[in-house]
Amino acid sequence: MFDVGLNNSRMRQLNKELIMSLLWREKRVTKSQVARAIELSIPAVSNILEELLAEGQVCHSETNLSHRGVGSGSWLLPTHTPLTLCLNVTPTTLESQLVDHQLSVVGDLTNEAVDAPTPTALLEAISRRYIRCQKAFPDKKLRLAIAMHGQVDAETGVSQYMPQAPWREPVEVKYILEERLKCPVIVDNDCIMLALAEKWQGDNPRKDFCVINVDYGIGSSFIINNAIYRGSLYGSGQIGHTIVDPDGKACSCGRYGCLETVASLSAIKKQVRTGLKLNAGITAEEIEQLDTDLLIALWRQKVPMVQRLVEDGANAIGLSLYNFLNILNINQIWLYGRSCRFGEAWLETIVRHVVGGPFDPADTLKKNATRIEFGQLTRQQQVVGIAWLYVEESLSALRAG
Repeated sequence: MFDVGLNNSRMRQLNKELIMSLLWREKRVTKSQVARAIELSIPAVSNILEELLAEGQVCHSETNLSHRGVGSGSWLLPTHTPLTLCLNVTPTTLESQLVDHQLSVVGDLTNEAVDAPTPTALLEAISRRYIRCQKAFPDKKLRLAIAMHGQVDAETGVSQYMPQAPWREPVEVKYILEERLKCPVIVDNDCIMLALAEKWQGDNPRKDFCVINVDYGIGSSFIINNAIYRGSLYGSGQIGHTIVDPDGKACSCGRYGCLETVASLSAIKKQVRTGLKLNAGITAEEIEQLDTDLLIALWRQKVPMVQRLVEDGANAIGLSLYNFLNILNINQIWLYGRSCRFGEAWLETIVRHVVGGPFDPADTLKKNATRIEFGQLTRQQQVVGIAWLYVEESLSALRAG
């Protein structure tokens, strides 16, 4: 059967999606703004907005955004959408940020230590945080958006594997929390959180880009044609498990010489601790106290061993990215994670391996030249990124009609 293109009904659904996307970004718009943004006539925009109003997707205000002339008011998101508690979850920490119906922040970002030797303990910590928030806003509906480190089945909300956890079995996070808390729950990987944060809150006009989180481990997430790419087994973006040295150290995934064994913060700290044990005059207690702050300090002090290990890691990341770019040809990459604190010298080491690839324009100033940069979003904005999953779901429903 031949593809006969878009019919009128399909076009209308796509235009609704465009209008809602604009509204989520801008929070409040006029008909003129919408018409300019999606290149439709004012009468056509009026008809679609009236449909969205009847469906409860938008609401109208008599408040004009401009003081010039006679306006027809403005359009905004309805207030009946629940508050969203955004969580970034590991077995040791729980970051949380509440957002309102427009996904604008409410209150401060919090970061609390968690002692979770079992999945049950972790789910109880999440439940306690939700209940505290619920008590603070007893008259509001509340839902959960959870980002988790490791492999997550986004369709079922199952945490398949969390590298930092002392357990190895899958955890049915969505099902258990929805049964327990009687609220909507959405769960995905923490790199998806970063990608959505960049897509919706970052200054990034490209439809294809990648975020890489270089921290305890190394993960990544792709936005391809303005949509998240997860892969059929929800395992896309596992750049940390690309093999850079077949004869290298054992990785938590069961293979040897993965990028994470060379370039992640946990791997570098482990190697530094091993090196310090050979240094007379340093106690075992001092060695075990090596945390990220101390590692960064030693790097800035140009301690030779630390310099070598960090540079080796940056070289491995750069080579992995070079191969990655030649395969996918995504040439906008944002770097996040605590390793970014190594600074410009670390970034330059990574970039040196990537620029001038076979498909890059000779002029590096061209808009389609490869860009590898530190992400500019605040930690608060990053954690809010996971809430945009609800927006993506609603837009997908509009698209489907």
